[in-house]
Amino acid sequence: MTDSVKIMPNVSLQQTRGPLVAALAYDGLCTFEFGIAYEVFGLPRPEMGEGWYRFSVCGIEPGPLRAAGGLTVAVDKGLEVLDEADLIVVPGWRGIDAPVPEPLAAALRAAHRRGVRIMSLCSGVAVLAGTGLLANRRATTHWRYVASIAARYPDIALDAGVLYIDEGSLLTAAGSAAGIDLCLHVVRGDFGSEAANSVARRLVVPPHREGGQAQFISAPVPEEREGIRLGPLIEWMRESLSEEQPISLLARRAGMSMRTFQRRFEATTGLSVGEWLLKERLRHARDLLEKQLAVPLDDIAISSGFGTLATMRHHFRRRLGTSPSAYRKSFGN
Repeated sequence: MTDSVKIMPNVSLQQTRGPLVAALAYDGLCTFEFGIAYEVFGLPRPEMGEGWYRFSVCGIEPGPLRAAGGLTVAVDKGLEVLDEADLIVVPGWRGIDAPVPEPLAAALRAAHRRGVRIMSLCSGVAVLAGTGLLANRRATTHWRYVASIAARYPDIALDAGVLYIDEGSLLTAAGSAAGIDLCLHVVRGDFGSEAANSVARRLVVPPHREGGQAQFISAPVPEEREGIRLGPLIEWMRESLSEEQPISLLARRAGMSMRTFQRRFEATTGLSVGEWLLKERLRHARDLLEKQLAVPLDDIAISSGFGTLATMRHHFRRRLGTSPSAYRKSFGN
């Protein structure tokens, strides 16, 4: 048995007259992302005054609509809602490769021509990509979907390392929870930091998260071929991250010329020696930060081969978008 939910527009004790936010509803609705849109833009907030957002739901196809969690959803309004919207939210999509219905794509393109802001959360980027609106623009999505979107839409400049991207009239969020970050960013732009902070406090989330989604991606382990000459050397490199590992030393240990060693190492791991070492040192540092809470940051920098905390901090900022101390705070066990 499934539960039936009737989604109604926001009706509060105090009628608002601010920007109209329209959230899409569709068969296969991602309820978490939809809930984020409603929580930020649709929940009654009389303390914000009459200028606060109005909220409506746009059913893109006839119902009843299935939703995640075994729910069925009935929506009163259809694509005509988009004609009046100031901000359109695409709360995820039913499948990263699922086609976008042409009536929806046409309505979104028309809204974009009118200057309406369109926002996608997580897999909702597939809808914006399917309309062609993201061509030659920057965008993001959950890191699991980047390869699929990039293969189908090579003209989109995808950035998998950020929580969200604001291209003015087109906005995209990474993973589901990054939708909260993007929605708060929109509130901050529309009503100021004080309003965004108020919404964040009610949500019990930080008004601005440090770093990007790169810090949430599992560190990839390079593929290795059994029986190759580099196997024992790669294991030694992993076990000796705190030591200097110049290419000349590694080539001698492998019994190869420097040029041959670099070529075979990259063919085996898919990375240059320097890039592989940096990723391994970051992986090792992350592991220590998560599990060894009492170890000083300077010791972790030395153990991981960065030498100094300043160097480790630089690479964390550049590659993960956060600091070692902030990473430990977020992920330490």
